[in-house]
Amino acid sequence: MIVTIWRHGQAGSAATDRERQLTGTGTDDVGFGCQQFHEVCSERGLPHPEQVLHSTWVRTTQTADIIASAFTHAVMRPSTALIPGSSPADVDAALDELLSNTACPAHLVLVSHQPLVSRLADHYLGEYGKVPSLSPGALVTLELGVAAAGFGQLLFWALPPGYEAHV
Repeated sequence: MIVTIWRHGQAGSAATDRERQLTGTGTDDVGFGCQQFHEVCSERGLPHPEQVLHSTWVRTTQTADIIASAFTHAVMRPSTALIPGSSPADVDAALDELLSNTACPAHLVLVSHQPLVSRLADHYLGEYGKVPSLSPGALVTLELGVAAAGFGQLLFWALPPGYEAHV
């Protein structure tokens, strides 16, 4: 399975952290990132996302909506395993549950927050710092055999604003 870990786009201020919405820049960056991501997936023969699992907070839901809209067949699913304070073990459990109840998607996108997004990349790659810390709107794509530490293979990562794919 291909897994893309995507940090929400740049967000503004709000009365609570949970309510923060994407800024215009955040929306634009993620939209452009989707275009670049689509091209890279097509060029490399990778399947396009089928599911977008996202934190229940506003900015991650907005980011997931942009991604799902760019890949019209992608289904959005909220997950409390991706909210701030969650751990890679929480995400592993959520993925195990998802995969045991549904057909395994060829490509799954996880939309979450820092520090979880970078911790997930390190967790699945089994190595700290193989990918730079994910800034708002950044992504990393892995091939994941099992939702467990060290079972991922890095395919590429990309950061806004240019979203050039790096290995």
